[in-house]
Amino acid sequence: MPQPESSRIASRRLDGRNALVTGASTGIGRAVAVRFAQEGATVAINYASSAGAAEETLALATAASQAIGREAPHRIIRADVGDESAARALVEEVIAGFGRLDILVNNAGIQIPGDSADHAVADVRRVLDVNLFGALVCSQTAIRHFLSRPGGGVILNCSSVHEIIPKPGYVGYSLSKGGLGNLTRTLALEYADRGIRVNGVAPGAIVTPINAAWTGDPEARAKVESHIPMRRAGSPEEIAAVFAFLASDEASYIVGQTIYACGGLTLYGDFKENWAS
Repeated sequence: MPQPESSRIASRRLDGRNALVTGASTGIGRAVAVRFAQEGATVAINYASSAGAAEETLALATAASQAIGREAPHRIIRADVGDESAARALVEEVIAGFGRLDILVNNAGIQIPGDSADHAVADVRRVLDVNLFGALVCSQTAIRHFLSRPGGGVILNCSSVHEIIPKPGYVGYSLSKGGLGNLTRTLALEYADRGIRVNGVAPGAIVTPINAAWTGDPEARAKVESHIPMRRAGSPEEIAAVFAFLASDEASYIVGQTIYACGGLTLYGDFKENWAS
């Protein structure tokens, strides 16, 4: 499986930039924080509950910086982005600590299963608070900062293939990712002429803790992978590579887009055979 390694990353496309990655203690968030460090950025690592996991991400990011000859002052910050005041304070603390924020990655996300007809509205609200409204509040605070000084900024939202593919049994998650796609486009259109680029990355089936129900079970994993045109799950590092590209000046003319990094899931692989026509 191809995975970007520090030895394979020749460019330092994010040199001198400060980034905040929400939900960065594990999974895709951790991979993004480490990849950004490999590319020269200084990273604020947000977490909500696992301080130990966040410390591990910090250690990995620090090692990545040292490998390219930098002693970057990465930091970890605890905050539940599902709480409006905490989300706003998080971004403000990063700006105050670094002196400047250049890249915001809205990655924090949760999912709560339940039959849609009986799903507790409180649970749906909780998912929306973290996945959608947390991204909105962090983005609002970052945009005000971007507009207050020259240079603009970048906002990247971690969406999902379920931005466009329904996910029965997870109505809150589907709602949040559909909304996140529209948030991406709305903010992009509103602020593109002021130097602010907003884009999204939509992973498919990735080997992360949120997918632990199938990643560690060979039979369940094989069933999942049978639906993926590439016939394999993706790695967090593969998704982080997309984030790094979109954060860099190499993506300077890309705005308002969601990049689907999903091994072909959005191609609707079950239609590879023409069973319907």
